[in-house]
Amino acid sequence: MKTTDKVDKKDELTLISLAQEYADEDKARGLLERMRWPDSKPVCPHCQNHGEKPISVLTPQKDGKSHVRNGVYFCGACRKQFTVTVGTVFEGSHIPISKWLMAMFIICSSKKSISANQLHRMLKVQYKTAWFMAHRIRFAMGDSHPDKLKGVVEVDETFIGGKGLAKTKFLRQTPVVALIEQGGSMKARVVPNVSQKNLGAALHDCVSKDAVICTDEHAGYRKAAKQFKAHHKVIHSQYEYVLKTPDGISASTNHCESFFSLLKRGIIGAWHNVSREHLPKYVNEFSFRWNTRHDTDGDRMEKFAGLIGGKRLTYRQAV
Repeated sequence: MKTTDKVDKKDELTLISLAQEYADEDKARGLLERMRWPDSKPVCPHCQNHGEKPISVLTPQKDGKSHVRNGVYFCGACRKQFTVTVGTVFEGSHIPISKWLMAMFIICSSKKSISANQLHRMLKVQYKTAWFMAHRIRFAMGDSHPDKLKGVVEVDETFIGGKGLAKTKFLRQTPVVALIEQGGSMKARVVPNVSQKNLGAALHDCVSKDAVICTDEHAGYRKAAKQFKAHHKVIHSQYEYVLKTPDGISASTNHCESFFSLLKRGIIGAWHNVSREHLPKYVNEFSFRWNTRHDTDGDRMEKFAGLIGGKRLTYRQAV
């Protein structure tokens, strides 16, 4: 892969190219800088100086009075130093950037995700380290589509977890609401229960008022859906799965069902068990991959690099 201001599209980024060409820490840091700052203009995380005042690179000197490591910048506006990881979800990590890039690529490209135990074996780090790395990456994947959903939006819910007797199984399950534009992006929310209040809040937070809502016959959507342009219901109890409306809309919840199948494959096949506290981060991961499903693995990793800024997850918060 060529070293240019932007990642070269002709030489697509792959796991092999990361391992062969970016095992060196300086090259790995340079790649992360190009993905975060594609116009070759570093941005100060302390004062958000985009170059209004000069930002210079501090060069290590053998005979200097103070030691400066490679990759340190100096902001002329706030007079502070920073690196490419300062102000990101990777700040304060002692893990080499080359291993962070490998973890980013593996999680971004794994359609049904990967376990922390597998990362631990692949990256040659401790299991606790791999677990925390994966959670930081999933945390950064949140809000991958900041704008509200428009057009025709399918909404459905599912229940995650819940083992044991039939009487107690439902109490242990955690609901996840998926909101998906037909042919577009999606958002997902983990809610305490599927009450009218919680479903209405998810719709209000994620969907534009001029959108058309498609749901099943769940009663929790009736009142909240009145705020939108239209509301179409498919009645699954009558074996109805696609409803053709007079205005040409194919109302269904099939895209939501597809997303839920991928999410549950990850839980069953990779993670085996997910707690309620961490479930939002796992949902972030699958939502991000859904929103970038048409991208190559290299492009998806570049888009993820644009999400790591302004976020921080400490180990104390994670546990």
